[in-house]
Amino acid sequence: MANKIVSLTPAQIVAELDKYIIGQKDAKRNVAIALRNRWRRMNAEESIKGDIVPNNILMIGATGVGKTEIARRLAKIADAPFTKVEASKFTEVGYVGRDVESMVRDLVEQSVNMVKTRMKEEVKQKAAEMVEDIILDALIPPIQGRTHSPVSTSADPNVMPDNDYELNERTREKFREKIRNGDLEDRKIEIRVSQSSMPGMGVMGPGMDEASMMNIQEMISGMMPKKTKKRKVTIAEARKILLEEEASKLIDMDEVKEEAIFKAENSGVIFIDEIDKVASASNKGGGGPDVSREGVQRDLLPIVEGSTVNTKYGIINTDHILFIAAGAFHVAKPSDLIPELQGRFPIRVELNSLTKDDFYQILKFPKNALTKQYEALLASEDVELTFNDEALDEIASIAFEVNTEVENIGARRLHTVMSRLLNDILFDVPDKIGANAHIVVDRAMVQEKLSGMVKNRDLSQYIL
Repeated sequence: MANKIVSLTPAQIVAELDKYIIGQKDAKRNVAIALRNRWRRMNAEESIKGDIVPNNILMIGATGVGKTEIARRLAKIADAPFTKVEASKFTEVGYVGRDVESMVRDLVEQSVNMVKTRMKEEVKQKAAEMVEDIILDALIPPIQGRTHSPVSTSADPNVMPDNDYELNERTREKFREKIRNGDLEDRKIEIRVSQSSMPGMGVMGPGMDEASMMNIQEMISGMMPKKTKKRKVTIAEARKILLEEEASKLIDMDEVKEEAIFKAENSGVIFIDEIDKVASASNKGGGGPDVSREGVQRDLLPIVEGSTVNTKYGIINTDHILFIAAGAFHVAKPSDLIPELQGRFPIRVELNSLTKDDFYQILKFPKNALTKQYEALLASEDVELTFNDEALDEIASIAFEVNTEVENIGARRLHTVMSRLLNDILFDVPDKIGANAHIVVDRAMVQEKLSGMVKNRDLSQYIL
């Protein structure tokens, strides 16, 4: 299995994470080790490879400090299937709601999509040639009953062809050239596109789980004939529609399923957020919601420990999937989780609350910094937006102050502050602020737009 983390050491993985996430060195180190261990296991001796289990991680930290972002970026670095779920959305078996096995099915679905996308890219050139032929047939249908023969190579374009077939072929070649040059993109043609012949299955029957329902749908869908319908679209639209269909025909779905299952089992990452919401704040027994919370924890146990889950693409083993759980643990503590589940997350990392300096760096250095996002948005209108250092320092100071006084929502506070700061500019472009304008955000502008709000604590609770 091709995996681009092969050459990345833990230090290099941390360096990649540093491009997007400020601070949280301890968390980055631990996830980097966990990721490198995946590759180490794949290259270990066969006799012990199956016994090496991943060290699942429990991240503890307030909202907005980077827990989810670390896990998501880690999966991108590894080119691994990744799914994020919220523990609070699950219910114990027997209750109405999502069961915990659905997280594994989501992971496999993500893995299948990744493999299909890569395989479609590999056959894109061949599919494009097939699409070109379909579009050409719609424009200039070939003469029926004749096999394709080489077009006349006469040097004199005024020489009349010997027969209708040769004339047709010459015309087709001229149009093929026009299609390749993009001269006919707006011309409308009629094409046949496949459509799903699968009616809605309705509500799941008693005793049926989500996996059984999906398997039945897949089976019935495979038995029913594929229907097509005619659509009149431009050549540009036809190319997009047909390219997807022809690429799908060229890839082997059995091969896709096999690789996707392998990828999900050996490099999949499942991020379980809000794990603290299913922890009981007390160790006392009793009824109420705590019964369901503990039930969810017990349902999570076999999945995290290692079990088999039935999906519509086949059976998947969860032994080597990396689970990263996270929670704020404001009310409950990690020790409030049932002991068995605590043992499934042996690596514990506490993420630090963000400081004013962290906010400044978040605004300035990451590749996807909020300032760079707004600059790119306005650049699409040919308006140049820049932030000077004093402005960034003031924004960071205001965001930190509001987090301290109102509610600490971490780096997400920067979104509310920046949105409020740039609201007028975003509204005035392009009506009042035209193309080629240059806007510099400085400390004075930040103070003018935001300082009054911060001083009025009641107002800032609603607006910031």
